[in-house]
Amino acid sequence: MDISTQNTQAPPPTPQPTVTEQKRAARGATRPGDRVFLGLSRGSGILLLVIMAAIAAFLTYRASIAIGKDEANFLTAFEWNTGVIPPKFGIAVLAFGTVVSSIIAMVIAVPIAVAIALFLTHYAPRRLSGPISYVIDLLAAVPSIVYGLWGALILVPNLIGLFGWLDEYLGWTGVFSWEGGAPRSMLTVGILLSIMILPIITNVSREVFKQVPQMHQEAALALGATRWEVVRMTVLPFGRSGVISASMLGLGRALGETMAVATVLSPDFIIHGSLLNPGGGTFAQNIASKFGEASEFGRDALIASGLVLFVITMLVNGAARAIIARRKEYSGANA
Repeated sequence: MDISTQNTQAPPPTPQPTVTEQKRAARGATRPGDRVFLGLSRGSGILLLVIMAAIAAFLTYRASIAIGKDEANFLTAFEWNTGVIPPKFGIAVLAFGTVVSSIIAMVIAVPIAVAIALFLTHYAPRRLSGPISYVIDLLAAVPSIVYGLWGALILVPNLIGLFGWLDEYLGWTGVFSWEGGAPRSMLTVGILLSIMILPIITNVSREVFKQVPQMHQEAALALGATRWEVVRMTVLPFGRSGVISASMLGLGRALGETMAVATVLSPDFIIHGSLLNPGGGTFAQNIASKFGEASEFGRDALIASGLVLFVITMLVNGAARAIIARRKEYSGANA
């Protein structure tokens, strides 16, 4: 048969479905299990938001009752007398102690955690990095009260020598002057908190450093870079956002730590210029120590201080999420 006699006309184009038809087709093609999973996931997210909103509403309502009857300035007063008439209480000392102890913990913990994470991922042999990582994971599971007991029985007595050395050589600054006595101070709290948040920052930083593309490191080695230059030029820039996010997660725990701080601190409502002298307080420690014996109004006052801590923690977590959103490649999706 002559090929030229065949009908070579192209068939007419198939009409494309509209957007509405595509959505209907997608809904029709979705399996029942997918719909159930979608509903459960969506419902869980909505439930979490509802719970957070309910907590915020409860704290705000009870706090407004206490603050409305407070005869002192809630933000700047240096006293906590909820049992007198009229009541006078403020959070100045608590806010100062919470921020200072958390900063001390971050200054100590972050460099050590990053160094450990780099050692485990780029320097230590596999037979050594495995057991060390396991021990660090175990440290994250230790209860807070155990850390507090260890701090009170072991850490506090052994800090006397350090406090004496700081007073001898740096006491002239005023920040490290020491008048003697048990070292149950803000510096002690900061050291204990740094030990508690060290596993969190180390574990997250370690996972971030593992996500660094191998090609980047091999390219740096091919150009003649040393091991440290590879870490400085490829690993640290890639994992910077992850380390910051890990640090903020550790900061969140340091801000809200309760029992460990209450065990090692000798609280008072005076802001001390020295980090070595006993005294001070934090939001969580004050709530834990006073809640059991407080009256109903006293509990409302403690809830008011808890609202401030809640807001601070939410701001820290929001900042961490914002940093994560800036760079997503360390999550492993593009590695």
